[in-house]
Amino acid sequence: MPARFLQINDVAEILNISVRQAYSLVTTGELPAIKVGRSWRIEAEELEAYIKRAYAATRQQVADGTLASDPEFDESQN
Repeated sequence: MPARFLQINDVAEILNISVRQAYSLVTTGELPAIKVGRSWRIEAEELEAYIKRAYAATRQQVADGTLASDPEFDESQN
């Protein structure tokens, strides 16, 4: 049975982002979480819902033509 709750480190690893970025998602409310003692816990279902929302937002930006170019990706370097 998979774990119901994830730690900030787990979320950062799953999303391939820094722990600081994952913490920011939680503290801004973008990614719902609970605080247990001094540690944050993110329900796996909430993370999946966040990912689905992020995909939907990106699809909408692509459709609207408002998706900003990614500064980390420069086609001239490929």
